[in-house]
Amino acid sequence: MTKLKDLYIEELQDLWSANEQMSEVVSAMADKASDSKLADRLSAAKDGIDQHTRLLKFLLEAADADMKKEHCKGMEGLVKEARRHALDSDMSGAALDVAIIAQYQRMCHYGIAGFGTTKAFAEALGDDDAIRKLDDALDNIYESDDFMSELAQRSRNVDAA
Repeated sequence: MTKLKDLYIEELQDLWSANEQMSEVVSAMADKASDSKLADRLSAAKDGIDQHTRLLKFLLEAADADMKKEHCKGMEGLVKEARRHALDSDMSGAALDVAIIAQYQRMCHYGIAGFGTTKAFAEALGDDDAIRKLDDALDNIYESDDFMSELAQRSRNVDAA
């Protein structure tokens, strides 16, 4: 199981980097959103991302791992795309909000994949505490993603049309 534990630790370190990158761009998107519900949800999501980062650090400590992050190139690419397609675009109003939602959801889905993989590793390693905590984090990410889908379908996509 040493090899799997190494993968688990590497995934935690990668997610730490991913979360820090995502937190920064989500904060910028919250500032630029025109819809108050979207801005509020992005601000709350930033707080959740930061909470998840603290969780990742806790899990690294619990695994007696090196307290370092592994630069996440996947999230780096998603952040660049979010900046290009939303933050640095010439769009405004509902069209910008739709672009922000789309980019946020791409990053969320990356997080779902990463946290889901990490939870599967914790399950294989028999770490019940990590499983429960990672499952809670996943629930939070799914909830945020669902909210964004509903907001887009209910108002922002219609307004942007």
